[in-house]
Amino acid sequence: MKSGKGEARYLEIKASLAEELKRRRAGKHLTQAEVAQALATSQSRFARMESGDSSVSLDLLVLALLALGATTRDIGRVLAG
Repeated sequence: MKSGKGEARYLEIKASLAEELKRRRAGKHLTQAEVAQALATSQSRFARMESGDSSVSLDLLVLALLALGATTRDIGRVLAG
């Protein structure tokens, strides 16, 4: 990906989705391990998801948000900033 405004916006979107994932998990009073188990992944992988780690795809963040009950409208609001 080229440097510039597009890359910066991509990173902002990823960070926003990761923060929303963390907020939703905490709001449901679930541990990272509990959500990771429901997503068939490890707690450490889920922790990387919540931190917006570069190894985590946008697809995975969106799928995790949907699994935690987010609607497409909710995700759209996050993307809109």
